[in-house]
Amino acid sequence: MDSQDKAKQISDTIGGGGMLDDENVNVLLEALPYIREFHGKTVVIKYGGAAMRDESLRQAFADDVVLLKYVGLNPVIIHGGGPEITKYMNRMGIEVRFQHGLRVSDAETVEVAKMVLLGKLNAELVSRLNRAGSSAVGLSGEDGGLFEVSPVENAAEVGFVGDIERVDIDVLNHISEDYIPVIASVGSDRDGNSYNINADEAAGKVAAALGAFKVVFLTDVVGWLRDPDDETSRISVTSVAEVEEVLGSISGGMRPKMSACVNAIRGGAQNAYIIDGRRPHSLLLELFTDAGIGTMVTP
Repeated sequence: MDSQDKAKQISDTIGGGGMLDDENVNVLLEALPYIREFHGKTVVIKYGGAAMRDESLRQAFADDVVLLKYVGLNPVIIHGGGPEITKYMNRMGIEVRFQHGLRVSDAETVEVAKMVLLGKLNAELVSRLNRAGSSAVGLSGEDGGLFEVSPVENAAEVGFVGDIERVDIDVLNHISEDYIPVIASVGSDRDGNSYNINADEAAGKVAAALGAFKVVFLTDVVGWLRDPDDETSRISVTSVAEVEEVLGSISGGMRPKMSACVNAIRGGAQNAYIIDGRRPHSLLLELFTDAGIGTMVTP
């Protein structure tokens, strides 16, 4: 059985959709120690990339998250929506630019981002989770003062892009008792100015504030690569110190992800993972099987 089949079998069997034969029993026995260890623990999940764009992957992700809730974990989802924001900006004739992996955001760009993230993507994901069997609540960093935001240091270059100074975990703890929080990566400062927030950074800050057991970043590569053009060069395990040594040389969209891993662990999260969201049920593969499939960053 390959890893993708195993992940689907975990989902079907634990979720009640599989026949209980010897093979399924073995899959359950492999998953059981992890379910026992993770029970009651918080897992922060950054949702994006292909897992957000492809219909079958969207459904697989929703099923996986609901399964996590059913077996006793507390999933907290942070999502971006970069490709959708870009698509709508192009339709509206707004220039799309990036600096160091961050979207250059004027006031008009932020309004488009809020429209796409909250009005479309967040609502769709909440609805999908509800239909999959677990109640979810959509939030942004502006709801309940969840994020206290200030401009990034290079605001002159990137505009209304925010850094999260504080996360109000009381809001999340209250909601996550009964619901799955689904957080869109926008926020505001004390003066009410809205900011686009990199979703990777938001996931790292939320994981740190919650002292999450794990923070998982779904992306469109197999993990952190020694050679960005060679997926066979995946780094399976690395440490925060090793990442910090080379962080300045990491380019493109991987840089904010690796930075978020560092911030999460330095802030109190236990481990961070970058996994391939193009694979169905990659979340279950990472959490409930012996073989790691992405890059794990450890303290």
